[in-house]
Amino acid sequence: MYYADGTLNCLHSAFHEFRSSYTADAFLDTVLIPETVRERLEAMHVLIAVDEAGQVVGTIACQVVGKGEGHIRGMGVLPGWRGTGVAVQLLRTTELHLQQSECTRVSLDTTALLRRAIRFYETNGFRPSGKVRDFFGMPLFEYVKTL
Repeated sequence: MYYADGTLNCLHSAFHEFRSSYTADAFLDTVLIPETVRERLEAMHVLIAVDEAGQVVGTIACQVVGKGEGHIRGMGVLPGWRGTGVAVQLLRTTELHLQQSECTRVSLDTTALLRRAIRFYETNGFRPSGKVRDFFGMPLFEYVKTL
């Protein structure tokens, strides 16, 4: 499955620089493996951005998790494509999908070490909710946005 392989490559490339800061299980849950990427493609609404050659350069996934509530996870953009607008386009399209699914609020989780991602989310209207949970031995911080 081409998109599964492209999504895996994108996530692995996007998070590679942080690998040593993640616990082993947290890293595998973030970048996925062939079995879990297939599960995500089946269970969630997954978007990909491709370049002119058809290479996956960005990805994001979302799902409705409750009445009026959507959740985003698995956002990654290839390092060479950061700052090009791919992430903004993926996020906006995902938010539109969730709005069309009758969501009025969206959440996502991130680790403190992803400072650039946190700035991106905050620039795009996400705010920390104050909820922190354990993510395979790492703190995971929830961010929320009203749609």
